[in-house]
Amino acid sequence: MFLSMDAARDVLKNSLGRALIGLSPADRLSAAWVVACVRAIADRGEVVGYRDGIVEVAVSGRPWLEQFRAMSSELERELARIAGLPVTGIHFYEKRMSTGE
Repeated sequence: MFLSMDAARDVLKNSLGRALIGLSPADRLSAAWVVACVRAIADRGEVVGYRDGIVEVAVSGRPWLEQFRAMSSELERELARIAGLPVTGIHFYEKRMSTGE
């Protein structure tokens, strides 16, 4: 019997959570970010901090900032579940572009 796509994804998320136990909270959240967001959009944001349950995510561009904010409740639940850490909020902000080009 084959697992449905949702069931397979849940198995992978739970396995990843157990594998992350020995890492720092920031590293656990960074790894969980890719799984929670799906690779296609995960590259548009980066976990840059974690303190007192709040995850800080730098986002590349205003349209992505709005998209991630619209997904924040789901991302909070998924990050907490995968990383095994309390996540009470996500602070998204737009990355500053470097001017030294």
